[in-house]
Amino acid sequence: MSAKETKARLGSAKVRLMRPFRWVANGLRWGPSTLMRAPAVVGNAMPKAGSHLIGQVLQGLPQFGPFMFTPANKLNRGPHNSKLNVHQIAARIRNLMPGEVAYANIPAREEFTSLLKAPGMATIYVYRDPRDLVVSRVFYATEMHEGHALHDYLAHSLKSMEERLDLFILGQPELDLRSLRQRYDRQMGWFDHPEVLCIRFEDLILDRRPTLLAILQFIKRRGFKSSMPDERCIDLMEQAIVPQKSPTFRRGQPGNWKEYFSEQNKRHFRETTGDLLVRLGYEKSDDWQ
Repeated sequence: MSAKETKARLGSAKVRLMRPFRWVANGLRWGPSTLMRAPAVVGNAMPKAGSHLIGQVLQGLPQFGPFMFTPANKLNRGPHNSKLNVHQIAARIRNLMPGEVAYANIPAREEFTSLLKAPGMATIYVYRDPRDLVVSRVFYATEMHEGHALHDYLAHSLKSMEERLDLFILGQPELDLRSLRQRYDRQMGWFDHPEVLCIRFEDLILDRRPTLLAILQFIKRRGFKSSMPDERCIDLMEQAIVPQKSPTFRRGQPGNWKEYFSEQNKRHFRETTGDLLVRLGYEKSDDWQ
């Protein structure tokens, strides 16, 4: 084991050991009844759809309530960003304590939705225009993350942005890559549960304060009682947003896809995703340009 891996393991172990002490300290600071009424809060999104952004928003919660956020609380990942299986993820969700804050990239499987919509949980699901998500995935795998499984293929075998976008739109079974529609089909179940707050990534960028208010009011409906004015709480949530601190931050601007989609990309997108943009509310019909 390398020195870097050893340091990471020790850091992770320290976080786990300190967790119950920090939780008790929260109870002493805010009062046991306030802590026990607070829901566990989970920010969830598809990869490249806003999980780091909602994670930053939720880092503002400890400033005005009995909440506890730790960097280790990405529910679907273990040490060194390793993938966890369904049972491990479900166990992590069950292990969340009142007031604990986490974020995740979790699909809408019954094993997860039943836990994340339960009383005592406040789950916020962030979704994004699939066209922008595709562009973001291409840049991330090609330029930002050389360790990505598809990096060499994208950077050296495919010679154009058009080809790279088509790869993520159409998918490729030989590379174990789902099509864009298949990826979104695994997420659409989140919209079936009124106990989960679904918000658009674009609204967190372009209509931020009303969206933060919606998040705050949702967390209150799930059990949190605030002694601070809403406007001040929103200020603190907004101050926690520093996109440049995200390891995957590039641009994050809505509508960025228009700079990169070719006519072929648009045609393949329409042919393979069907009514997806209409269902998500990004277009009124498939006659978009």
